[in-house]
Order: sequence, then structure tokens, then C-alpha cells
Amino acid sequence: MNDFERIACVIRHLDERHGAQPTLKELADVARLSPSHFHRLFHRWAAVTPKDFLQCLTAEFAKQRLRDSASILDAAFDAGLSGPGRLHDLMVTLEAASPGEIKSKGAGVQIEWGIAESPFGLCSIAWTSRGICHIGFAESDATSAPLELMEDWRRAELKRNERAAGRHANSIFNGKSTGAASLKAIVRSTPFQLKVWRALLRIPTGCVATYGRIARAIGEPNAVRAVGTACGANPIAFLIPCHRVIRETGIVRGYHWGTARKQAMLARKARESVAAQSAQLA
Repeated sequence: MNDFERIACVIRHLDERHGAQPTLKELADVARLSPSHFHRLFHRWAAVTPKDFLQCLTAEFAKQRLRDSASILDAAFDAGLSGPGRLHDLMVTLEAASPGEIKSKGAGVQIEWGIAESPFGLCSIAWTSRGICHIGFAESDATSAPLELMEDWRRAELKRNERAAGRHANSIFNGKSTGAASLKAIVRSTPFQLKVWRALLRIPTGCVATYGRIARAIGEPNAVRAVGTACGANPIAFLIPCHRVIRETGIVRGYHWGTARKQAMLARKARESVAAQSAQLA
């Protein structure tokens, strides 16, 4: 069990028993660690106590984030902003595969891929000469290419490159640029999916949006369910931030890579935003 798997177990436990105010020892038992070791691990990962972290998992906190995000989202969508600082100095350019590339299932395309560490567990990353084409989360160090990658690009030539995957992961998850001014991504998509994914890239840092808000932003106010389906089909997890789209109620559920991982991503970013606001007021 790696560090994120332990954190995920604790997040699930907190989510299920938040009203019981579990003790440090109870949470340490869930993580299968001593209380002192668990406290150090959790603080290193979240930089706050489990109790404070729990606040970021509640529906009320999520609804407040939605209210706080509303005017910022309107400004971002109205201005057509893209990649607004989510990756620090990195911008994300999203490009669609050509009809020919889609039809040929990637014939003649060379794709490198690898497994790397991330704050949210092991992740699989794949890229072509034109940009990143896959990010997913692996439960273990896979010996073969991710199923989603092979289904989308089944006739491409795949080559494993663990070292380069680690560099990409460092840039994406830790905001550490490899020197490029932007990150380029290439996706197989329908025109509707591409509109949804580009709208997700316009969600400013620290904000969340509802499926309905995304539907209105792309000019399809009645397509809320279709927006949810497009989010679920996102081939580039985290980089295209479908984890930051939540329900109107504030309930954080439903994510291709697991609810606990979605909660962890949102809570970690919320903690960073709250800490930044507190520092500005100090």
C-alpha cells in the first residue's frame, strides 16, 4: 500500500464517519500505521490536520466554494480564458486528432508511455510528438499499456519510457516546468466533447463548477447529462480538470478514477486556496 492508497482509505473513512469525529488512533488504524507515523504522513501530504481536511470534504464547504466561484467563472468563461494558471506558468493547448487519425486508430503514430508517481497515486502518462494523449491512474505498476490508451490508439506503435513519464508527471502535478512555455495535449473526441473539455480548461484555479454551468458556458443549457458523459470520457485526467465539476448540491461523487481520488484532488486544492487567503490576511 503506497502513501496515496493510505490517504484514500482515510478519506473514505472520514467521508463515511465524519459525524463521529474519529480519533487520530482510529484513523491511524485505517491507514495501518502508528499514530505518530500517520500524523507525519498526513501532514506531509495535506499540510493540515485530518479534522481540518474533513471540512474540505463536506457538502457545505463544496457549496460555499461554488458560491465563491460563481462570479470568477462568469468572468473567465466570458473572456474565453484558457489554462489560467492551474499549472503555474504552464498553459494547456488542447488539439483534436484529425478525422484520418481517428479512423486509422493511430496507424503510423508513435506513442511513448510510462508509469509515474503523483500526489494521487501511481499514474499512467502517454504522449506523441504532438502532445500528451493519455493520463490515467494505475492501481499498480502495470506491465502493459493502459487499456484506455490501447482502445483509443490500438494501431499506434507503443514504447515504454519511464524516465520521460516521470518528467511529465513532475511538470503536471507539481507545476515544475521542463522549460516549455506550454503543455500540448491531443485528444480523440467528438466536437461536443472537445467543447466541454475546452470549457473545463477555463475553470480558474481554486474554483469549481457545476455540470449545468459548463453546459451553459458551451451554449448547450439542456445538455447537462451529455456534459457529465463527456467529463467521464476525458482521456487526460487532472490536466483537463473534470474532477472540479460537481453537482449543484455540493455532493462530491462520481469520478472515473474513484470518488476518494476526486475528493482528494478537490480538498487538497481547497486547502491550498484557504492557506493562500490566510497568508494574504496575515
